[in-house]
Amino acid sequence: MSRAAIPTARYAARLEAARSRLGEGPSALLVGPGAELRYLAGYDAPPLERLTLLVLTRDGPAVLVVPRLELALAEAAPAVVAGLVRVAGWGETEDGMTPVLGALGEGLGAGLGRLTGALAPAADGPDVLVSDRLWATFMLRLHVALPAARLGLASVLLRDLRMRKDPDEVALLRAAARAADRVVEAICAGRLVGRTEADVAREVRARLVAEGHETADFATVGSGPNSASPHHAASDRVIRPGEPIVLDIGGTLGGYASDVARTMWVTGGDPANGPDPEFLRLFGAVEEAQAAARAAVMPGVPAEAIDAKARAIITAAGYGERFIHRVGHGIGLEVHEEPYLVGGNAEPLDSGMAFSLESGIYLEGRYGARIEDIVVCTPDGADVLNGGGRELRVVDG
Repeated sequence: MSRAAIPTARYAARLEAARSRLGEGPSALLVGPGAELRYLAGYDAPPLERLTLLVLTRDGPAVLVVPRLELALAEAAPAVVAGLVRVAGWGETEDGMTPVLGALGEGLGAGLGRLTGALAPAADGPDVLVSDRLWATFMLRLHVALPAARLGLASVLLRDLRMRKDPDEVALLRAAARAADRVVEAICAGRLVGRTEADVAREVRARLVAEGHETADFATVGSGPNSASPHHAASDRVIRPGEPIVLDIGGTLGGYASDVARTMWVTGGDPANGPDPEFLRLFGAVEEAQAAARAAVMPGVPAEAIDAKARAIITAAGYGERFIHRVGHGIGLEVHEEPYLVGGNAEPLDSGMAFSLESGIYLEGRYGARIEDIVVCTPDGADVLNGGGRELRVVDG
């Protein structure tokens, strides 16, 4: 199956945007394995004990420093193939920090002296921005190699770029969402009663890959009382008639994440095993709250206001203390990234921001329900990437 991909021109634009922001303060950007490196260069680097860093400075070439045994992998990265990034390898008996300092020297010239302690440090702000999740072992080595440098987080520079998705990113998020929708539909239509949660979760993962996902990262199958645990790990519990199941599934397609949750009730073919009145009332509040959150999405609306819309409805229904998570999180190259739609985050939404909208109520020891979609903020409101019904699925199972 052919896979969609980000066009090479996008990497050129991303690197240039990052470089232009370096002109506003920090001298250099050092990016290790993870989403930030995939965003700038399209390189999905193995997160190993050998040092990998993309070095980006104001004036010098972008240089990807990698262990020599990973040269072939790095040279296949889209930004490298396009000549936007140069690769520098280091051997097993060499210090990987040496080519990093060489690349910094190329881009900073005499300015490298200040970072290594020859001159007084700058008056304000960090000198070098480093990946938020770079391993501590590499951070400590950077402190030794650049003793006078003040290190800051790369997200300070990259967050605004990554939060606003371009049309190619939205297309990949939509493809991932629709693939996950098809998996939900297949699970709802299949046999459930008598199977373990873990068995259903294995089927979910296999179907995600069959639908085009490179990875199937999570498959929450919470049945009965386990549906009240939002991050339940699928267990050996056997699914029974007369209980709910919360499905929360996702992975990556074209490098971009899917994340969808739906709630069903299995009857085992006997209408007498249908949902009880309290569950119907509980689910109705979840459904209304998620719809209100969708309707409230618009550029300029504070992120916390979306959370408040959903929370007010669930609180009015008497379940406020049972809605135990934020209403949404950003999504893209990572399943959880900025912006976060939660109380205390007054940052206004903007066109291109992609995030989940997920309302839920959880009665510990009894049952719970959740609905989750991925949406993109547009000038006209929420572009909902997921399809399929959000209603309670009452199925034979």
